[in-house]
Amino acid sequence: MFALVESGSITKYLNGNTGIQIGDLKYPRAIYTLWTEAERNAIGIYTVEYDDSNKKDERWYINTNQSYAFADNKVTASYGTATAKAHADANGVDEDGNELDPVVVIPGLKTKLIRTVKSQAEGELNRTDWYITRKAEKNTAIPSAITTHRDAVRSKQAAMETAITNASDTPALETLYTYTEQEDGSMTRPLGELPTLE
Repeated sequence: MFALVESGSITKYLNGNTGIQIGDLKYPRAIYTLWTEAERNAIGIYTVEYDDSNKKDERWYINTNQSYAFADNKVTASYGTATAKAHADANGVDEDGNELDPVVVIPGLKTKLIRTVKSQAEGELNRTDWYITRKAEKNTAIPSAITTHRDAVRSKQAAMETAITNASDTPALETLYTYTEQEDGSMTRPLGELPTLE
């Protein structure tokens, strides 16, 4: 993306797909690909440089819109300070800040993440539900490896839900889900993973 700077201020944003008229002069769209940055700068067109230093992971934070500034002979697009998403449930409020009646609960990240863990555990258990059905219908023994696996899934699900519930704020939740490389080259996260049947 490009910006047209006139008298020290950004006056227009350009995508580089069409030519442009500046004053009485018309320039073809080739100026965006064939001209050097210095040549474009000489007529007031600058490549927008993106500063993502304040941008945070949108799973956990609400980023501001980018703001554009011209300084030191460059145009920069940058984000303001991100706001952490609510980690706990909250009661909905109207435009005046009063709680809605009847109460409307807006789920926070904890509730959403626990729902996801429950759904993933359910999906893993569903893979072996047919053993349970067969046992009920035909009285065929459930292999011990299957019983052990199902117990392990439920146990890990409970541990994951507890870790999520105990997270004190949004950055703590983010930490639970952040993968790091181990000495053996594997990637793990503090929350761990549900066991899966090989």
